[in-house]
Amino acid sequence: MSVLSRLRVIVMGERNASRVVPPTGFTVGLTIFSSAAMAFLAVFALALSLATGRLADRWADALARTATVRISAPPGQMQAQTEAAMSLLATTPGIASARILSDAEQRDLLAPWFGPDVPVGDLPLPRMIEITEDAGGYDPDNLRLRLSAEAPGAVLDDHTRWRRPLVRAADRLRLLGVISIMLIALTTAAMITLSANAALAANARVIRVLRLVGARDVYIARAFVRRFTGRAFQGALAGTALGMAGIAFLPGADSAGGFLTGLGFHGAGWLWPLVIPPLAGVVAFWATRAAAFRMLRRVT
Repeated sequence: MSVLSRLRVIVMGERNASRVVPPTGFTVGLTIFSSAAMAFLAVFALALSLATGRLADRWADALARTATVRISAPPGQMQAQTEAAMSLLATTPGIASARILSDAEQRDLLAPWFGPDVPVGDLPLPRMIEITEDAGGYDPDNLRLRLSAEAPGAVLDDHTRWRRPLVRAADRLRLLGVISIMLIALTTAAMITLSANAALAANARVIRVLRLVGARDVYIARAFVRRFTGRAFQGALAGTALGMAGIAFLPGADSAGGFLTGLGFHGAGWLWPLVIPPLAGVVAFWATRAAAFRMLRRVT
């Protein structure tokens, strides 16, 4: 017997041995349904984890190269301090460009909180300057000192306090996604173990007869491993297909970078769910194998 043939027998069991397992019964539906349901949930957990990472990366990239200077000064000094800040920014190494936000842009920034008809001209709003840094970057501490001397009402916001929570949130959500997938795998193993135990208990008399005619426990265990691994793989394949179809029908990411509208797979990310059915098969293999040998030690 070749090495490949021996490996096939060890992993999948002999074809005739699968006749020991009843082809019908509630264990068939339980194994297939639980595997399909867990695979379906695993697809969405994976999509949620990947979408969270993409959204955090997009927000972090948008904030990484920009900063804001906010000038709050009396009306008589606003123009002078704005011009002083612009002159200072123009001579600061590491700053590629600086521009003053218009009233319309400030209105757009306030619209999500106060509505589209914000009377910007009637409100004592600070003057906002948007900064874009170059590849080398600038020294924020030195810039703050220079601004405090030239324009006392100017405050530099380099978006550091916004980036750090995003990175922490993304890391925690990715961790939650991994934990969810691990819990799904454990739940799948538990359901398959229950199904295998029920099938073994229902066939206790058949197992005794097989032992009388010389069948070893390894031969009997392979029968259950082969059948339940195949059922789990088939169920996980169906659940993964349904999950990917559901993800495909979700709306794409909008221009505002909405979270729920960006839930999905992009490009090569569609290959990740294809790992779920083989993983379910591996989980079913080891769960059934452990349950089979444990039950066979009890059957006398």
